[in-house]
Amino acid sequence: MTSDRPHSETPLTANVNSASELRDVNDPKTLRALTHPVRLALLEALALDGPLTATAAGELIGESPTTCSFHFRQLAKYGFVEEADAGPGRNRPWKIINVGMRFSDVTEDPETSVAAKSLERMVFDRAMSRLAGFISSKASFPKVWQEASQNIETILWVTPAELEDVTHEILGIFNRFLDRVSDSSARSEGALPVEALMFTYPVRLPGGPQ
Repeated sequence: MTSDRPHSETPLTANVNSASELRDVNDPKTLRALTHPVRLALLEALALDGPLTATAAGELIGESPTTCSFHFRQLAKYGFVEEADAGPGRNRPWKIINVGMRFSDVTEDPETSVAAKSLERMVFDRAMSRLAGFISSKASFPKVWQEASQNIETILWVTPAELEDVTHEILGIFNRFLDRVSDSSARSEGALPVEALMFTYPVRLPGGPQ
């Protein structure tokens, strides 16, 4: 599945070709329901360490079991999580239904566009906070991880179609490792969860100075 308009993917970017894993979120009510720091934190925790009970999730994200239980139920209401096994109350484990989700603020519906922009901003801010945290604590990681972690910035002179090609080729590489998110047995020995951020955007308006 390909897209002909800009889009964002979260949490843990999934390949646009992975239709079975990726969920399109395109209604404002669902977008607004996701635009909550606790709910995003819970989805991230489930992707990294799930399934989790409300108690276990609370310990990971620094919230009370009661708060996590409430937000798990809200996420379930909108189809993002489900019960992994039967269990009473806070001892009930939850798991994510989709590894990633896709949404776009490029739409003819103003309400959807506003909701998508709000979610995109929150996702961006959370990612930048994690990046800043890594930069501050980089010295505490083994040297091999410090050397493997990269910051890359470049300029590409491309058309919109060429930029789409670049995006899909890079996401194709990411997709090779997508199964490891939900299947721990597929992870190589010594593997750690690594966040890969990709932003592509023109730095000039069309017709600007060359």
